Amino acid sequence: MLNLDRLRTLSAVARHGSVGAAAEGLHVTTSAVSQQIAKLERETGQQLLAKNGRGVRLTDAGRLLADHATRILSQVELAQAELEAHRGQAVGELRMGAFPTAARGLFPAALVTLRAEHPQLRAGLTEMEPDESVRGVVRGDIDLAVVLDWYNRPLSLPDGLAKAPLLDDPADVAMPSTHPLAQRRSVELEEFADDEWISWPQGEFCNEWLMFTLRSKGIEPRVAHMAEEHGTQLALIAAGLGVAVAPRLGRGPVPEGVSVVPVRHTMRRHVYAIWRADADRRPSIRAAVGALRTAGKSLQGS
Repeated sequence: MLNLDRLRTLSAVARHGSVGAAAEGLHVTTSAVSQQIAKLERETGQQLLAKNGRGVRLTDAGRLLADHATRILSQVELAQAELEAHRGQAVGELRMGAFPTAARGLFPAALVTLRAEHPQLRAGLTEMEPDESVRGVVRGDIDLAVVLDWYNRPLSLPDGLAKAPLLDDPADVAMPSTHPLAQRRSVELEEFADDEWISWPQGEFCNEWLMFTLRSKGIEPRVAHMAEEHGTQLALIAAGLGVAVAPRLGRGPVPEGVSVVPVRHTMRRHVYAIWRADADRRPSIRAAVGALRTAGKSLQGS
């Protein structure tokens, strides 16, 4: 009898391409992954992994079993979803991922709601960037992700995913309080053509959006600094080191020395939840989306 946990481990190695990456995706140690694969090899009487330089590769038998594991695990998930739907209650485990400002701005209230209204549901959150969380949902590492795109830059989603809008998040321009535009009621991005920018790190979706948006307005951005956290960006701005786009979701207190001014032609991030379509009937998914929407409405009404 093939063990589902061990099949899930083999599937993760196949998806991620290495034992270490599989361990990270499964939130276990590399030793635990190696032990599960060794047990699966004993159960099947087949070598499933072979050394490949400093890493490993799947053998023909490993690839064959991994392909079957993907289909088996998909069927198991579908069965679990249908059983949960038949029961009509949000129960079991729900693994969720979200980009940092959503994790900070939406999830505390949403998780409290889920705990109060669905005590048999174990809902857990991992902070991750949108591209990573999309891959996590597709691979089955997480059940639901909160992701974003921008009003002029949609995020491409693979087939087989369902989504639901949660809220629209306006973004302002943050600048030093000594900036000539700091006392304005509204601004346009073109007015910052000569400023130095503080952006997100290279390769991140929001950094790519900022470069695209500024260049579409005829501005070749001069990026002086890059920072992951909005709090770090605001601290750099307070020191007079540049300007930045500052979304409102999860922003937190604006430090002294920083002015935040709305953009006249509103910039918005679209925030939404995604999950695998074959899990669409799970009450836990619906409960989570409902809790996140309620948290979003509370923020927009405050």
